[in-house]
Amino acid sequence: MTDRLKKHLCDAMRDRLAGKKVRMPDAAGPILEAFGALSRCRSYNSVGPNPITWEGMAAWSQMMRVPIEPHHADLIMALDAVWIEDAYRKDKQTAAAMPPVSDRPMQPQLFDALFGG
Repeated sequence: MTDRLKKHLCDAMRDRLAGKKVRMPDAAGPILEAFGALSRCRSYNSVGPNPITWEGMAAWSQMMRVPIEPHHADLIMALDAVWIEDAYRKDKQTAAAMPPVSDRPMQPQLFDALFGG
């Protein structure tokens, strides 16, 4: 049952991220609420968003007093994998559309301004 639900939720998440109108299953409400809360708290690095961590999920669950069953945690992590994949795919498309080299040469003063020289 869980594998079928995981596939259905991940497919629905892909469709929603693609801009399609999707009706998520009613049974997924608490899972989607937990995913949304954890996603809003995610950290970012220089190349984009970081995945939700197991530690972050455990801390959120404890702090909010919302028990997360192991099979629900697995579903949340699967949804996060779909979300991360989409975020990095969009970043690559944006990066490909941008010019790879500045039309202004790097100068020592600019380097110092950017990197604190």
